[in-house]
Amino acid sequence: MDTHLKTLLIDARTSFYRLKRFRLGNFWGPVDLGLFLSGKYNSLNIGVGLLAGSLFPGSNRMVFSGFSPCWGGFFISSMGGAGLVFDNLGLNMISIVGKSDTPSILYLNRSHGEEIDLKLIPVDIFRIWQQGRKGVYSLMDYAWNHFTDDFKIDPQILAVGPAAWATDFGAIVSAPINNGNISFADTWAGRGGFGSKLLQEHGIAGIIYGGTHLDEDFRDRKVADEWFIAKYEKKLAAKDIEATTKYRFDPNFQTGGTFGVNYSTLGGSMLSFNYRSIYMDESDRIDIHKNFVIDHYLRQFNEETILPKQQSHCGEPCVAVCKKMHGEYKKDYEPYQTMGPLSGIFDQRAAEKLNHRADLYGFDAISAGGVLSWLMECLVEKFISPEECGIRGIPVFHYRDFDVVATSGHNAKIGMELLDGIVERRGILDLSSGARKFARHLSRERGSQITNAFLYNAFARKGWIVPNQYWTPGVLSPMAIMGKYYMDYGKEFIPPRELGRKNADRFLKELVLDNMGFCRFHRGWAEEMLPEIIGSLYNMKDDFNAHIHITASRINSRNSSVFWESERNIDFIQTFLTRKHTVDSDNTAELQEWIRRFDDNKHEAALNFWYEIHKGIQETLREF
Repeated sequence: MDTHLKTLLIDARTSFYRLKRFRLGNFWGPVDLGLFLSGKYNSLNIGVGLLAGSLFPGSNRMVFSGFSPCWGGFFISSMGGAGLVFDNLGLNMISIVGKSDTPSILYLNRSHGEEIDLKLIPVDIFRIWQQGRKGVYSLMDYAWNHFTDDFKIDPQILAVGPAAWATDFGAIVSAPINNGNISFADTWAGRGGFGSKLLQEHGIAGIIYGGTHLDEDFRDRKVADEWFIAKYEKKLAAKDIEATTKYRFDPNFQTGGTFGVNYSTLGGSMLSFNYRSIYMDESDRIDIHKNFVIDHYLRQFNEETILPKQQSHCGEPCVAVCKKMHGEYKKDYEPYQTMGPLSGIFDQRAAEKLNHRADLYGFDAISAGGVLSWLMECLVEKFISPEECGIRGIPVFHYRDFDVVATSGHNAKIGMELLDGIVERRGILDLSSGARKFARHLSRERGSQITNAFLYNAFARKGWIVPNQYWTPGVLSPMAIMGKYYMDYGKEFIPPRELGRKNADRFLKELVLDNMGFCRFHRGWAEEMLPEIIGSLYNMKDDFNAHIHITASRINSRNSSVFWESERNIDFIQTFLTRKHTVDSDNTAELQEWIRRFDDNKHEAALNFWYEIHKGIQETLREF
């Protein structure tokens, strides 16, 4: 009997919906089906993978796809754990078109054997955002208090905040609900601005969903263990524990999670002060990392989170327990990096306040931090003034005589005021059309130094995204999707043409995970085993692998990446190359040749470097 992906097509304007089935083989999951539906309807697609609800750890990720309001192209974002409750609807995906006349909450409930109960309930989001815990948290509380009695078991809630109304980089948040309590271990679909899309294009501020519908999920552990023993000589549980060591606790570094392990190992490659650290001497970068991070920022984290084992999961039981907590605050590397060292903040108390303000507003935290650090530099350099931003004070961006507690607190206060200003559109802070267009507008009035201080990836005319927080050329590559790990982000020098090929290979592997709704923290086995599992369960391994390549090529066919517009991007590449030679003692001939070319004419060299990466991508992601 054929297997189908069951998709609920919802018109938010009329509340009409219909169920449509797509045959497995034509489509495999929330990415390739989302790409098809987005191209046809410009829909926002929310779904789970084939193995949601199964015994495989990490299989319950919720995947969002569509054309991103901030990036401009097709984009994929995902949220941990939220697929477990979604599976109780007996659906693989919902696809939203049209726009509600007033901001509303989408209600989805289904009891076993019954039709889906779907409602669009108008709400006064501006009033709700000002109540209780404020912002996204108040909206989740509102949905819980008003609708939870309708559900036989705890539902899941998705919510957006004021950032989704005021900007193009609003995120979508959720949190596990345990015994009637909304957890502090919130989980985000941040990248791509799908919160802005959900609210601005569809008029939906939140979704509450759940049910008791039962599907036949794969639960045969004996069979799964046989597959893993044949591949790894280890049972599934043992292999998963090995693969998730970094995210739980790594004894090699006596810390855990992305925050702990990354900050333990970055050394002089750590980025700070809106990337101005790339211009420093290595000794200064090492001093900042040791004195501000190892001896304080990371020490606080280890003492407050790792030693007392304050950790949780995203809603599905998982040995990674990657949610590193300190009270109500969840500590992940990239948000606490962009709204940490990148913004001149090296103290947990200060970073907690700023990150919480960004989360409360519902921002994509990585992009929010990148924008804040850029605006802070513009204030320091007097490109803009505090008065025209509706704030008070100037950040401190020099690292000598830096009081790690007091100065971090000062910078965090300014960061919070800037976030308030962006949401309220105070003075010049109108980012409704995106930070790139905002920078372009200011540069036309005041000079190119404003755009040149902003490090971002550019796509088509308006698209932008703040890159992942690693000092490596891969994060600035001309890929069809950036800001995620759809590229190589290793620390070694790779010749640009080869880097393009490696980016494409990483893209293919990440597509396997996202199209199956899997958390990438389990990629140590999932990338290899998922095609094997598909082969065993559906006898279509070759079809699955071929379809992944076709999907990647179709996404790449829309690649409108733009050559680096900012001087900071070019300098980021040049200083990386120089550091690989002078600090890491890489003496390969090709590296030295690129260093020479950048020294001779950095703009010409940068253009050639960018196009060489592009060539490697294009020759790999071709549809044959």
